[in-house]
Amino acid sequence: MDEVEIHVEVEVNPTEDPDKVKGAVEKIFGSLEFETRSRDWRTLLIAKTKGIKGITKLRNLLRRERIRAAARRVFLGGIDEKYIVFYLNKQVAFVGHISFSKPTAESPLGPIKIQIQCDNPRELVEWLAPKPT
Repeated sequence: MDEVEIHVEVEVNPTEDPDKVKGAVEKIFGSLEFETRSRDWRTLLIAKTKGIKGITKLRNLLRRERIRAAARRVFLGGIDEKYIVFYLNKQVAFVGHISFSKPTAESPLGPIKIQIQCDNPRELVEWLAPKPT
């Protein structure tokens, strides 16, 4: 499970402060290095990290907020071969909480897109959000 790569993408709207958007992502994943790309009239922030350490904070938040069962459903529904893809509400992440979102039209400021690549996504889901006993 050490061969984990995390890819985070989030659009920064013209009305948003890029540092606050970065802060929202870091409240869920910890300290990350960001790359900025221009996309039409918006800015796209991209962060990448490798290793299980990159999602340990996410795992701890899922446990603390007692939403592992809901997270498990989202993660299992987002598995595609060697990837898990899911979306988080940007505004909720800003205050250090987790709320899953759809890719479009659910979050007014747009979601945070997370793609986790690994050899065995189901094993990773078991680690992130184990089945309740």
